[in-house]
Amino acid sequence: MSKIAKLFKGSSSSGSSSSSKSKHHRSRGGPSPQEAIHKLRETEEMLTKKQDYLEKRIEQELMIAKKNGTKNKRAALQALKRKKRLEQQLTQIDGTLSTIEFQREALENSHTNTEVLKNMGFAAKAMKQVHENMDIDKIDDLMQDITEQQDVAREISEAISGPFGETFDEDELLAELEELEQEELKDNMKRMGGLPSVPSSKLPSARPSSHRATTKKRVEDDDDMRMLESWAT
Repeated sequence: MSKIAKLFKGSSSSGSSSSSKSKHHRSRGGPSPQEAIHKLRETEEMLTKKQDYLEKRIEQELMIAKKNGTKNKRAALQALKRKKRLEQQLTQIDGTLSTIEFQREALENSHTNTEVLKNMGFAAKAMKQVHENMDIDKIDDLMQDITEQQDVAREISEAISGPFGETFDEDELLAELEELEQEELKDNMKRMGGLPSVPSSKLPSARPSSHRATTKKRVEDDDDMRMLESWAT
C-alpha cells in the first residue's frame, strides 16, 4: 500500500472515529426537551396527513364497491377488503396519535415545571444573597433609632407650639376682670345721681274699671228685661 493510500486511510479512520465519538457524546447527553417536542409535533403532522389520505382512500374504495355491486361482484368484494384494511390502519393511527399527544403534553408540562423550578431557584439564590448583606441586630438598632428620633421630633414640636413666656391663671384673670366691671358700674351710677326714687303713694288698682264694666252690664240686662215685659203686656 502506498504512503498516500495509508495517509488517506488514516485520515478517514480518524475522521470516522471522531464522528463516532461525537455521536456517542450526543447520544449520551440525549436530546433537549425542545428538540423532543419538535420531533413529536412533526410526527403528529405526518400521521395527520396519513389520516387524511386513508380517509380519502376509504371513500374511493367504498365508491368502487357500490359501483360494482351488481355488475362485478368480485371487484366489489376486493374493494371492500381494501376498505377494511385501510380502516384498520386508520384505527391504528388514531391510537398512535393519542399516545404521541399524551407524551408531548407530558413532556411540555415537565419542561414548564423545570423552567419554573429553575427560575424559583434563581430567585431564591438572589434573595439569599440580599439577606446575607443584612444583619437582624443592625435592623433592630436602626428601628430603635428611628423610634427615638420620632419621639425627639414630637417633643420639639410640642415645645415649639406651646405658649411662650410667662403663663397666668385664666380663672384669676376673669375674677379680676369682673371686679373691674363692678367698680365701673358703681362709678356710672354715682355719676347718674344714684338709683331713681320709688314712689310712696299706692298705684291705682285696676278694680274700678272692672266694676264699671259690671255695672254697665247690669244696666243692659235691666233694659232687656223691661223690653221683654213690654212685649208680654
